[in-house]
Amino acid sequence: MRRVRLLLARHLWLQLILSVLAASALIMLLFPGRSAVSVVVRTAVTSVGAVVVVLVQRRKERRAAGGSADDVVELDAKLRKGEIPSAPDERRAMRGLVARRLHRMRHRVAALIGLAALFTTVTLLMVFTGTVRQAVGFAVLTVVFVGWNIHRGNVWHRRLRAMEAALSDGSGQDAGRPTPPARAL
Repeated sequence: MRRVRLLLARHLWLQLILSVLAASALIMLLFPGRSAVSVVVRTAVTSVGAVVVVLVQRRKERRAAGGSADDVVELDAKLRKGEIPSAPDERRAMRGLVARRLHRMRHRVAALIGLAALFTTVTLLMVFTGTVRQAVGFAVLTVVFVGWNIHRGNVWHRRLRAMEAALSDGSGQDAGRPTPPARAL
């Protein structure tokens, strides 16, 4: 599984192709009768926005880590395993990556609530206007997708906080960030 994850992390185009094919298969399952080519083309065209977002995120993470895309992939693998880098340059790069990802996750609760509301609304619309197959399909998709996003978001947030704590030195200061003043109770 690790080799597959590294392969997909290094080759963004492969992730795109697999995502478009999986989404196309799901669309053809929920809305039968459409040609496979038209579904794949429509899915690929509507995925352009997502590709742009991913590319921008990758560029920002690469800039935060101060290295190449392969360096970010290696740091990500270490972050997944909980390995704390020992080399000072690697520690600095990991701090930058962790800070960037924590910054990106700062509104995750509100985003998850919005995602759940959006998916629930679409599911209810399918219940009232679609077929039984579509309503059941969207209900399952809503529960699985939103539940998976909540779970993975919590796992990543814990990983990032643990790595942030591990990378800070013993004095309570992170390199480059002063410790906030203590508040009076």
